[in-house]
Amino acid sequence: MTTRRTTAATALTAALVTGTALAAAGWGPDTASARTPGLTVPDHARITVHGRGYGHGHGLSQYGAQGAARQGRTAKQIVRFYYPGTRAGTTKSIVRVHLTADTDDNTTVLARPGLLVRNLETGTVRTLPTKGAAARATRWRLSAGPGGVTEVSYLAGGWHTWKSLNGDAELRAPGPLRLVLPSGAVTYRGSLQSRTVPGGAPRHRVTVNRLPLDGYVRGVIPREMPASWKPAALRAQAIAARTYAAFEVADSTNRVYQLCDTSSCQVYGGMSAEVSTTNAATAATAGQIRTFNGSPAFTQFSASNGGWMAKGAQPYLVDAKDPFDPWAGNPYRAWTAHVSSAAIERAFPALGNLTSIAVTRRDGNGQWNGRVLDMRLVGSKGTATPSGDTFRSIFGLRSTWFSLSVG
Repeated sequence: MTTRRTTAATALTAALVTGTALAAAGWGPDTASARTPGLTVPDHARITVHGRGYGHGHGLSQYGAQGAARQGRTAKQIVRFYYPGTRAGTTKSIVRVHLTADTDDNTTVLARPGLLVRNLETGTVRTLPTKGAAARATRWRLSAGPGGVTEVSYLAGGWHTWKSLNGDAELRAPGPLRLVLPSGAVTYRGSLQSRTVPGGAPRHRVTVNRLPLDGYVRGVIPREMPASWKPAALRAQAIAARTYAAFEVADSTNRVYQLCDTSSCQVYGGMSAEVSTTNAATAATAGQIRTFNGSPAFTQFSASNGGWMAKGAQPYLVDAKDPFDPWAGNPYRAWTAHVSSAAIERAFPALGNLTSIAVTRRDGNGQWNGRVLDMRLVGSKGTATPSGDTFRSIFGLRSTWFSLSVG
């Protein structure tokens, strides 16, 4: 069984990389020069940007995964294509996620049966009281007190301190916890920790969600991919997200948390974000990751690569044509944006009046000879040489795979 799956994946990868089916589909080699002729820019010009893809283009394309699933590819075939040279593996671990939306230095949860507090320094666990004044509590809170203690308080008409614990602490229960955020209450699996950040301001605390890896993945997939997509695409996303997290955990030296809940890591919405289809994808791939040299791979992914994967920092993040990404339902397979010459002059004031723009280096892959690596802007007072990624970031472009024209 393993041999048959390996052979199928090898054949799939070979067909895609060599381009046997691509030429017939109109995705043959692009012979354009790597240098785009400089554009003369008149005063008050509007520069039109034609682009492909959305994001860095490394590894899995989410729209590509959906395109592949629509063609009947399995999740295993999808991740093998997007991360060639990696192997199937499994992992079970606990992750710690910084919940960035909790900004008030407190970790506050709604009261619920079975609520416990654990001292992270001593390991001592206490059941929070349900008698006396605390029986009327609607919320419990962990906050920083003087001398590094954690004050455990409850809300019943006003806030009342129940105990002071030496060091950091966490709240846990037999089931999920409802964390109170400025935007409202969000449900999380696992425990919620009030943690001191080394070198941080006095009494500054962050809230960290500690939970099993697969519980974390359940809260990631619906925030990273439409839950209505094909099961194989959702399963491929589950494997990629789980592997990415496992890599970050293995690579982290941060003793407080290893992951965040934003696009700087992976977008994570806790149990409140979970959907039945994405939970099913997590369960169907439980523990599955991609490995390289026996360790979790760095499984980067982006919304769309526009039809060509971008080479990354790892040997399995290859530059190869992708026939799955540019399907009719992908809104990012081609896009258009506009940037005014005045906006460029504001972003690069040393230029003076912008007179010309040139792309001086591309990666050589696909339409227009690929993604922009370096540019040269010339003005009446000086020049600037931003990277394609810098230009993209400043002007909010969807990717670095673009061409420019005036008008």
